[in-house]
Amino acid sequence: MGYQTGTDLIGFKVEATDGSIGKIDKHSDDVGAAHLVVDTGAWIFGKHVLLPAGTITRIDTAEEKVYVDRTKDEIKDAPEFDKDKHTGDPRYLEQLGKYYGQHI
Repeated sequence: MGYQTGTDLIGFKVEATDGSIGKIDKHSDDVGAAHLVVDTGAWIFGKHVLLPAGTITRIDTAEEKVYVDRTKDEIKDAPEFDKDKHTGDPRYLEQLGKYYGQHI
């Protein structure tokens, strides 16, 4: 089951293919730019990462977990989320798209 628009995912745990990476801080259902912002907490010292909706493989609403098809290391090495750039800077979106191999 993939990403479903309209579902409030804030606070859901995010599970990489090899373990938990944090909780969803915010998300967007914008057409063509749907994504999750994950607060990784102590795992990588409070870093926030943006995950394109296309990385989601399953959402378990009963367990409040979102599963993504990336490893913890892939997510750890992703470009850091920048709240000032994520919507308005095409270079940032291009960098994320190249990293995740997707159009963002």
